[in-house]
Amino acid sequence: MRRLKRAANSVAVCSEIVTLLGCVGKNKVLMQTPSAPVVETRYGALAGFTDNDVHAWYGIPYAAPPVGNGRWRSPQPPARWEGLREATAFSPSCWQSSEYCQTLGGGDPGQFSEDCLYLNVWSPVDRATPLPVMVWLHGGGFTIGAGGLPPYNGTSLAGRGVVVVTLNYRLGLLGFFAHPALEGEEDRVVHNFALLDQIAALEWVRDNIAAFGGDPANVTLFGESAGARSVLSLLASPLAKGLFHKAIVQSGYTLPDTPREQALQKGEALAAHFGLKNATAEELRAIPPESLWPLTAPLNVAPAPIVGDCVLPEAMLDVFFAARQHPVPVMIGSNSDEASVMAVFGIDLAGQIQKLRRERRFGLGLIKLLYTGVKGDEELGRQVCRDMAFTTMGYVVMQAQQRVGGLCWRYWFDYVAEAEHATYVNGAWHGNEVPYVFDTLGQVEPSRQYVNERDLQFAAQVADYWVSFAREAGPREILPGPTHWPACRKGRDVLLRIGVNKHAAFRLENRFMRARMSLFKRVMKHHVSLD
Repeated sequence: MRRLKRAANSVAVCSEIVTLLGCVGKNKVLMQTPSAPVVETRYGALAGFTDNDVHAWYGIPYAAPPVGNGRWRSPQPPARWEGLREATAFSPSCWQSSEYCQTLGGGDPGQFSEDCLYLNVWSPVDRATPLPVMVWLHGGGFTIGAGGLPPYNGTSLAGRGVVVVTLNYRLGLLGFFAHPALEGEEDRVVHNFALLDQIAALEWVRDNIAAFGGDPANVTLFGESAGARSVLSLLASPLAKGLFHKAIVQSGYTLPDTPREQALQKGEALAAHFGLKNATAEELRAIPPESLWPLTAPLNVAPAPIVGDCVLPEAMLDVFFAARQHPVPVMIGSNSDEASVMAVFGIDLAGQIQKLRRERRFGLGLIKLLYTGVKGDEELGRQVCRDMAFTTMGYVVMQAQQRVGGLCWRYWFDYVAEAEHATYVNGAWHGNEVPYVFDTLGQVEPSRQYVNERDLQFAAQVADYWVSFAREAGPREILPGPTHWPACRKGRDVLLRIGVNKHAAFRLENRFMRARMSLFKRVMKHHVSLD
């Protein structure tokens, strides 16, 4: 239980990932102070508040409420409002499990509503010129999370001279759904409503962020876990072209997209579960939202989008294998103990190796050659699961970027707070880098209880790298910092270790896990089963 509680900053990826081994109410009170900043957006005026040297605006609508007939439809622009709208409190979160989010997703998501398409903005008080914009997509397996959770507070990043945006998007079956009764309602095929929400938020940023001091021509999209998978999906989506100019992918995973046909079958099974054998669109939309999120396999959504709609006409992995992603600078990396998220969901890591031993001894022999010195089925399973599901994604993206002449920075996060080395024996858990990236380590639970000055100093350095990428990637091919961090141009395979053996250090490494990554990429590309 202690380990589970320690995972407060980890983000859930559902148990379907094992298949990889086979292949607060609306705003109420305006802070009546002279420091309440007012901005004029296309939809009306907003009054925020000031926190030290940073202005903030919470609960800004970026789309109309997706309720009633708006459920399972493309997001629409928000309605204009008259007068001054108070923007001092987070909006309700999208429907999810509060318990799961508090345990695994980074904090208490507060109240829930289908009316949840809101975003939050932080901007420095002192700004002379338009600033880089960083738009955050939270993780949570596409089933939990919210833009207003404590680890994602943008104050510290904004204090470094950027404008930070966090947002909610539809989750679970409200975010990803297909059913024959919904076909033909729009002039395009739509299943990935959550990704369309993210695209709508980026369109809002393009049209409005200048009023907050941001540069709409320099937008960095970044996210972790399902948020990282969203970034990868938008890099592959024709609908997101031109809406962001740089991308950061934190612990993106290789789980294949869900085929449209499978999603349609799942939609019919869900309708049957509610006694709607030949469901109409009206009957489907009448299902209470609180009845949808608790559903378990096989009715719940996989932690991957649906391929075959207007957002993803082609599978994300196939786009990167063919090097047809949007040509923007990319930073991508993962953590040293990503398999932690699988263990939390009860996946038997040692059991995966034992299965290989029974069914594919040749495959196991090859793996053992690549993992020399790794002893015991559990440790081998942990590393194989980690690399197959997470580490390989960075290698795939790097090679795709090199094929199109793009820039790619790769990292490996392996820092653990000094007081927690005995808890995180195998390294940094899934999601543990997030409060370092936002420099919120000393403000959120449980880390604020045990961090020391050296931990906080390291977090500040990590946040500096992320801001440097947003500010300078593209014109510059080397990011400044404790270790100058070069991009992987064609012919160069270099990675920055952020933390070394759990301790504070930054070190460049050439050809990181090259042989392992080549094997797993082949397995992914040719859909060869290992189980």
